[in-house]
Amino acid sequence: MNNLTDNKKNEMNGLLITPDTKILEMLTAYPQLEEVLIEIAPIFIKLKNPVLRRTVARVTSIRQAAVVGGVNLSHLLVSLRTAINQDSELIINETRTENINMPEWIKTYTKRFEYDAISDIDSGIHPLTKVIAETAQLNEGEYYLLITAFIPKPLIDTLANKGFEVFNTPLDNARFGTYIKKA
Repeated sequence: MNNLTDNKKNEMNGLLITPDTKILEMLTAYPQLEEVLIEIAPIFIKLKNPVLRRTVARVTSIRQAAVVGGVNLSHLLVSLRTAINQDSELIINETRTENINMPEWIKTYTKRFEYDAISDIDSGIHPLTKVIAETAQLNEGEYYLLITAFIPKPLIDTLANKGFEVFNTPLDNARFGTYIKKA
């Protein structure tokens, strides 16, 4: 099959991969791309964990995955699209987040709890119950720091709905810090 025919087939039967495509959506349409992701950045082997697959992959975009994997977004998109014969001619405006200012409360409040949930999540333990219980104990002038290998969007939404203020930022190429305080 030629490349043009392959592109039309992917557009008809599948999903066009863009920076905003969710990982789970992509892997549902193209299961073979799981191995491509792992080859590009071994951290993506965590997608084999059923808990992460159901929760994190559902809300994480290709753009976010590039940050987590420490890979260039353009490289990731071209690799994924090439693997399924989608047009890899892309123009991507990457926005950098290095200059995001932390809220003043993180600088002035006291850290009461810090939970590095990476190993628990890797073991299939969801941090929601622990985080909800511990954040309920926060007093005025205190914050909670949750460390994960991804942006915990469902957890952030749950906390926001419970009236907490949340700020998320990359700590390094492999970890994200989610700062939480009572609003």
